[in-house]
Amino acid sequence: MDCVVTGGNVKVLAKAINSLSRIGDELYVEPQEEGLALRSVNSSRSAYACFLFAPLFFGRYSIPSGHTFRCKIAIKSVQAVFRSLATLEKTVEKCHIELDEQKNRLTFTLHCKHGLIKTHNLSFQDSESLQAVFDKDSYANVFRCNARLLVDTVVHFPPSLEEVTVSVSDERMWFRNHVEEDADQSKAMLTELCLASEEFDHFAVKAHNRVTFCLKELRGLLVFAESTGLPISMYFDEPGSPVVLSLTDSVLEGNFVLATLSDAPNHRKIDSKRACTPPPPPDDFMNDDIDCYLIAMDTSIAPGPSAAGPPTPPLSDSLRSKRSAVVNHKTKPHSQEEEEDETADSGRPPNKKFCSLFFGSVLPPSSEMTTQPVTSQQVLASDSEEDVQ
Repeated sequence: MDCVVTGGNVKVLAKAINSLSRIGDELYVEPQEEGLALRSVNSSRSAYACFLFAPLFFGRYSIPSGHTFRCKIAIKSVQAVFRSLATLEKTVEKCHIELDEQKNRLTFTLHCKHGLIKTHNLSFQDSESLQAVFDKDSYANVFRCNARLLVDTVVHFPPSLEEVTVSVSDERMWFRNHVEEDADQSKAMLTELCLASEEFDHFAVKAHNRVTFCLKELRGLLVFAESTGLPISMYFDEPGSPVVLSLTDSVLEGNFVLATLSDAPNHRKIDSKRACTPPPPPDDFMNDDIDCYLIAMDTSIAPGPSAAGPPTPPLSDSLRSKRSAVVNHKTKPHSQEEEEDETADSGRPPNKKFCSLFFGSVLPPSSEMTTQPVTSQQVLASDSEEDVQ
């Protein structure tokens, strides 16, 4: 791989890497014919982000034909290359990125003004192709707005806030801080902001749902979108289904996939009993019993170039039913054990479980499927909040 980033695009690349650092600790680099893909995922597989830079984004972009390469690098080492974002556009004229597979080095060469050249040789590790499984076209609720609208909205929430709840009606959207149900409501501070549909470029609602997701990753995307002036599109469906935040330009595309908290089965039964009573306002979020994150991820373990394979299909109904079964399986069968657990954990808040579901394999091209069997395996991993921290 050999590519050159010139002019103001150097700062755009640095901003994208800085946004990916809000997601995970490793940067996945995958040169493709469609462009350079930079990805990151957090340790609990509850947040995923990808930037795809088209060949037109670069002053020069060349990769060996028929050769597939993927690697991962510590994202902090890449951030050190673009250390001063404020002065980067004024001091750096171009950035040369070159791959040396023999020495296992990815070289970033910054050509600065007055003939100054800075070279950074970063070591990397081979990795599989990592891609989240989602289908934006299948989501019921779709919104698009200027990034500044969301920036002015989330600025009212404190930096220490971890999660935010978004609910919608036919003509409004509500943002509010998520408060645990077991928290002391008399001491909790509730912040809520309402946005009218007229403030959005596109506002399409088919299901009056509310979803809760992490605010940290959203802030990272907003910083990038505001600096580039690109509008943000938001896609979400029912609780437990990932929220997709995307921005698109002629030379780049960014997608952030954030897992949402899913409703507990026992709360759904309560909601069905309350159906005969007048519905609460859409911003009544204290009735949610939310306990886990779910996100579908897909990793490639198949030999051969994965870029030539067919696109990853969306989750089937059977997989969705398995995901529901996993959530339903969390309730204990014995009431005595539940009472003991509640007594033991009365002095601390309940742990949330970060779950990653459906780790399969990317299918090789149809010509290879007859000769090379592809093995896939489903893995379910759950980490408590204390383990993630």
